[in-house]
Amino acid sequence: MKTIALALEHFNRFAGGAESYAVSLARSLVKAGWEVHLFGESWDGEPEGAVFHRMNIPRWWPGWARILRFALEHRRRTGSGAFQIVLGFGNTIYMNVYQSHGGVHWCSSRRLVYAESNVVFRWVKRLVIGLSPKQWMRHWIESAPFRMSSSPRIIAISQMVKDDMVRSFGIDGQRIELVYNGVDTARFYPGLRDRFRGPWRRTLGLGPEEVVFLLVAYALKKKGIIPLIEAAKILKDRLGEGFRVVVAGGQPSLRLSSRLARLNLSRTVIFAGRIRNMEECYANSDVLVLPTFYDAGSLVVFEAMASQLPCITTRANGSAGIITEGVDGFILDHPPQAEDLAKKMALLLDPTRRESMGRAAANKVLGYTIERNHQAVLQILDEVAGR
Repeated sequence: MKTIALALEHFNRFAGGAESYAVSLARSLVKAGWEVHLFGESWDGEPEGAVFHRMNIPRWWPGWARILRFALEHRRRTGSGAFQIVLGFGNTIYMNVYQSHGGVHWCSSRRLVYAESNVVFRWVKRLVIGLSPKQWMRHWIESAPFRMSSSPRIIAISQMVKDDMVRSFGIDGQRIELVYNGVDTARFYPGLRDRFRGPWRRTLGLGPEEVVFLLVAYALKKKGIIPLIEAAKILKDRLGEGFRVVVAGGQPSLRLSSRLARLNLSRTVIFAGRIRNMEECYANSDVLVLPTFYDAGSLVVFEAMASQLPCITTRANGSAGIITEGVDGFILDHPPQAEDLAKKMALLLDPTRRESMGRAAANKVLGYTIERNHQAVLQILDEVAGR
């Protein structure tokens, strides 16, 4: 039986994109007959058949020390050769396969500073990042695969991440294998509208004819909540009612709530909170809007497209690599501008265009299923195990 060790702080399919992916990949590995070992701080029990190894990292330690302790402890416990495959997701310094779901840290940090609209605050944040021990520790850890004497197989989850790796680490792009994220098309598909459309809208007070622009995010500022509400204000001033913005995930701060009130958007922008049934959420929405300042490869783009929603996102989202501009979605420049976003949203108020682009999105994502993703990754793992 082939053995594999996966390392991630939290194995929980509801914790985030990387966490959800790790659990689903582990499930496929178990099904394929691998002996799967999970190294992390917490585990929700999925998948059955995996073996969990708890990493005890003191919570009171500073951030840089916590991530260093995790990396060193993982190397100590997996470096004995007991596992044919050691798969790192970006938080380890010992592996023979590397698949980062966070992208390149310095690239993400440089792009995320634009979430600060104030220029002075932006420069202060750049200074803080440059002096932060945690930032340098993350960089040292994530650069490990590129300085190891025995080079691991490297998998990029988007073309953007692959390009960032080449520029940041001086690596030959031929060494990096591109395997885009995949979506579970048995869970997310166009027929969700017929199955779920209606009750969820009524619960949130949404009219049956209102166009719902959906943002799925917990880190609201980083995912572009400010340009989104500014675009909603522009759209409302020009066209009046007829649309809503629904935020699934995070809740507004007092400052954000005050801003919405000043802009007369308290009724226009609705915060639905944590959503467990994302199928119902997509089924009751019409367009996914993700004006993110950085995403290595947002899985919600794949899920929304599979659910027949056209998507608006930015070039700083690796998932934009599967979108054809004006055919199945729209791609904004980075950093996203409210005026540009409002224009794209206005175009998708047209039901004919929206339906046409939604169908194209659902067809496009058929080439990016979770089965294809896992098949490609398992082939790489089999090749490394065979060596």
